[in-house]
Amino acid sequence: MDQDRVSQLALHFIPGIGNVLVKQLISYCGSAEGVFAAPKSKLLKIPGIGEASANAILTQKPLHKAEGELEKAEKEGVRILFHSDKEYPYRLKQIHDAPTLLYFRGNTSLNTGKVVAVVGTRKATAYGRSVTDKIVEGLAPHNPLIVSGLAYGIDIHAHKTALKYQLPTLAVMAGGINKIYPAAHKNTARDMQVSGGIITEQVFDTVPEPPKFPARNRIIAGLADAIIIIEAAKRGGALITAEMANDYNRDVFAIPGEINRKYSEGCNDLIKKHKAHLLTDIADLEYIMNWDSDDHKDQKTPLNLDALNEEEKRVMEELEKCHQAAQIDKLSWSTQIPVNKLASVLLTLEFQGLVKSLPGKNYEKVK
Repeated sequence: MDQDRVSQLALHFIPGIGNVLVKQLISYCGSAEGVFAAPKSKLLKIPGIGEASANAILTQKPLHKAEGELEKAEKEGVRILFHSDKEYPYRLKQIHDAPTLLYFRGNTSLNTGKVVAVVGTRKATAYGRSVTDKIVEGLAPHNPLIVSGLAYGIDIHAHKTALKYQLPTLAVMAGGINKIYPAAHKNTARDMQVSGGIITEQVFDTVPEPPKFPARNRIIAGLADAIIIIEAAKRGGALITAEMANDYNRDVFAIPGEINRKYSEGCNDLIKKHKAHLLTDIADLEYIMNWDSDDHKDQKTPLNLDALNEEEKRVMEELEKCHQAAQIDKLSWSTQIPVNKLASVLLTLEFQGLVKSLPGKNYEKVK
């Protein structure tokens, strides 16, 4: 068993440790394996790590749990993707609160050329279902990956319509990958895995409790190039997804509805407040996304330096000039960033999929 992968997964079994502290631990200790080899005195110097967390690391229990989790994943045909893996969605790496690992089961690329999220109310009307049919059918020539949340209403209808038009479709779940919710959608989830899949950041057997759904929604928003809201009330998961998508600089589209209908209020409000593009036909999306040209079929999202802080920009600009990998000491001198601070900056850029670490403390820009 790959000890590095065991250690990476084990970090997620330390009580009280989330994605931010996972990154913090790796940054201070140099690697996941280094965390479990570090003495208690060093662990306690890491911001956010107290006595309880340090003691939990030293017991080695997280490593034993991780070994069992990896064995279970292999047995059930589940892939565990870490942020540093090539298969990890590059779009997701670009958001600041991206999960540091994902559980995935299916047969599709998470880095396909076009990804569209389709979400909406759990209480879909006949109008909402018919619009979903029209939108997904219109998207078919682009062969996008259709992402949604497997919930009742618009979500499950989007998945089923994608299957109807032989499009790959991905369900992002709030619980463990072996906890299909709602259970009524197990058959659809199974069918989706033939050419699409199911994905979650939660470990096996995690119950999909209410607080986990907003966290799930950020993954839906982060995975997609465009997010389409078909029906939504004034409050609800679909609007949370839209807000997150706007924060991530994704294009949000909303279907307008009758002004006196409850499940049109959310969409109409997004359009009124310029938080979503008006969508009445697939041509609207093609125009905004510039998808009317095949020249953009496999184009990745360009690097947006405006999303980086000043130190991150300096590092990226310096790596852009290099024709080969740059050693950390040289980068420190050229960027005037102290080595200990630079290590943290480089790790952040690596989490975002912008920088690749190489042996000998060398780094290069991801091409």
